[in-house]
Amino acid sequence: MQQRLWPDAQPLVERLGRDFFRQVPEKPGVYLMRGSAEIVLYVGKAKNLRHRLGSYRVANPERMARRTLRLLNLVKEIGWETCQDEGAALQRESELLLSLKPRFNRAGVWRGPKRFVVWRVILSGLELAVTEEPMEGWACIGPYGAQAIHVHRALVRLLWSRLHPKCSLAEMPAGWWDGKHGPTVVLRYQDSNALVELEAGLKALTTGDAGWLTGLPSTRARFESSVWEEDLELLTKHLVRRRLLKQDVPVLNSNPTTPEPPRWY
Repeated sequence: MQQRLWPDAQPLVERLGRDFFRQVPEKPGVYLMRGSAEIVLYVGKAKNLRHRLGSYRVANPERMARRTLRLLNLVKEIGWETCQDEGAALQRESELLLSLKPRFNRAGVWRGPKRFVVWRVILSGLELAVTEEPMEGWACIGPYGAQAIHVHRALVRLLWSRLHPKCSLAEMPAGWWDGKHGPTVVLRYQDSNALVELEAGLKALTTGDAGWLTGLPSTRARFESSVWEEDLELLTKHLVRRRLLKQDVPVLNSNPTTPEPPRWY
C-alpha cells in the first residue's frame, strides 16, 4: 500500500483546539454544528457525545463522504445538549430537525410522507414493497420517511444473499441492485425450509430484531461481504430508531433535573 505524502486535514482541531474534544462529556445527547452567522448546518445525536464528536477530528477523504468533508470545512462552532438516555437524545434530535431543517442533514430526516416496508408470502415467492399505508394481509416495519426506500433496497439485497448463498450479487435480477425494480419485488425461494426461515426471520424484524440475517457465508468475496455488512448496519439502525421512537421516553425539557445548557465553541 502506497503511503500518503501528507497527513489528513483536521479542520475542527484547527478551529476549536484539542482541548475541546477532551471536555465533551461521555454522555448521550445531541450536537449542533454551526457555520457562519451561527447558522445550524447539521444536527446529530450520540450515545456517547465525546466518542461521536471525536470521530470528526480527522477529515479522511477515504473514510468520509464528500458531503461530510464539505461540512467539516464550513463548521465554525459546535454545541451540545446532554440527555437522560439514548431514547431522549433521539427525541430531542427529532425536535431540532423539525424546527431547524439543517442544510447538511439529508432530506427525509424531518417530517414528510410516511412510508412502510411491507411484505407477504404468495404462491410465487415473497413479495416486498414500499407503501404509504399498511395493507391488510401484509406484515410491515415503519413508518419511515424517505429512508423507507433505502431500507427496502437493503432488505432486498440481504434476503437475496440469504436465499441464494451460492450466487453473487451480480446474479440478482436486473434493476434489483439500485432499486430500478420499482416499489415491489418478488423473491423466489427454492424449498419449504427456506420459506419457514424467511417467515420466522421477517416476523423478528417487526420486533426490531435483525440478528437472523447475520452470518454471511465466509466464501463471499470481500466486496460482497462489505455490502452485506453495510446493508445490515443500515437495516439495524432504522429498526432500532423506530423502536426507540415508539418507547415512552421523556422529552429532554420535561426532565425534572435541570439539563446542562448548550455549550458553544
